[in-house]
Amino acid sequence: MGNLVAIVGRPNVGKSTLFNRLTQTRQAIVNEQAGTTRDRQYGKTEWNGKEFSLVDTGGWVVNSDDIFEGEIRKQVMLALEEADVILFVVDLMTGVTDLDMDVASILRRSTKPVIVVANKGDNNVLMYNAAEFYSLGLGDPYSISALSGSGTGDLLDLILSKFKKDVSDVAEEDIPRFAVVGRPNAGKSSIINAFIGEDRNIVTEIAGTTRDSIYTRYDKFGFDFYLVDTAGIRKKNKVTEDLEYYSVIRSIRAIENSDVCVLMLDATRGVEGQDLNIFSLIQRNQKGLVVVVNKWDLVEDKSSKVMNNYVEAIRSRFAPFTDFPVIFTSALTKQRIFKVLEAAKEVYNARTTRISTSKLNEEMLPLIEAYPPPSNKGKYIKIKYVTQLPNTQVPSFVFFANLPQYVKEPYKRFLENKIRERWKFSGTPINIFIRQK
Repeated sequence: MGNLVAIVGRPNVGKSTLFNRLTQTRQAIVNEQAGTTRDRQYGKTEWNGKEFSLVDTGGWVVNSDDIFEGEIRKQVMLALEEADVILFVVDLMTGVTDLDMDVASILRRSTKPVIVVANKGDNNVLMYNAAEFYSLGLGDPYSISALSGSGTGDLLDLILSKFKKDVSDVAEEDIPRFAVVGRPNAGKSSIINAFIGEDRNIVTEIAGTTRDSIYTRYDKFGFDFYLVDTAGIRKKNKVTEDLEYYSVIRSIRAIENSDVCVLMLDATRGVEGQDLNIFSLIQRNQKGLVVVVNKWDLVEDKSSKVMNNYVEAIRSRFAPFTDFPVIFTSALTKQRIFKVLEAAKEVYNARTTRISTSKLNEEMLPLIEAYPPPSNKGKYIKIKYVTQLPNTQVPSFVFFANLPQYVKEPYKRFLENKIRERWKFSGTPINIFIRQK
């Protein structure tokens, strides 16, 4: 179970700078996919071999120039509810403000570990100002400079020391874990209730480290898997329910703890920015994907033409990753909901598919010969051999070439598409690596 750290604080105290500072080393490596930079508010950090997720709450706000106190309060409440550790960023140059006091009074009521991070300590004189942050009543302020990075190593040590010891993960590792994610009101709860039904055939409920992600074991009709349930589905929280962008934070945990994500879209609304945010989280965590268009019963014209247009529209919004199943359902009338489980199972199987090296070379080398990588600066690129890496989270293929640095993104995509045409990898990401032979 990953730990989640949330950064809170009023505007302009350097939350994003701190976020970038703590995630930057990984950011560049984790995202090999193109186009994953636009949502800068979620990242992974690794320190001393421990990995955790970081969320910058400031980034979720729609128009962050004029955030009202109410907005900040809501963010803080949300962070308290969802995160394991909270970084409360304050500004050494301006000192304690009323808004800081406000935030502190909410944080003091919580049992979650809070670290006061006094930022902009760019010189030693300012470090002395840190003492006034004791007045927030949240323990020792921690002086850093997010800009230069001074003090951030100690801060990371401190964060790790605050994590609770991990509760052991779900015992049966070979059982797939499916998460249902999507915007509020897309029908997540309805579809989960439709799966589980009144005669709740739940074998075990294993609570995660915090009160949310609970794995519900589901085994009937020949299926056996864990449903990763998030708190958002279990109990609606008054504070944050009206705010769409908060559903993203809700989804983070579910996505990280699953193998395959079922992304629910509302047939009456099409693909919205929010859906793309959640989609890119699924992509960045390299999880399997099944897209479910729910509330299909409310659409008047159900002809196959309309359906096809819908599927095309979804794929074009999610491009370049377009190879995933799309299923039209109605959780209300239970129409095609088992199809969803079947698709998720197939995607899970695709994630663990192994293709023999001889098969790969037999199929791919002639193709590569017919369409070699474009030559670069007069140098010809030869790909001699391909193999699939063992034991990877998603299917990963290595192509050995004489000049790997000249093989560009479009050609990698060409290779990926050819692999997808020949073998069933629908719904799962694929990694293509070009290495020196």
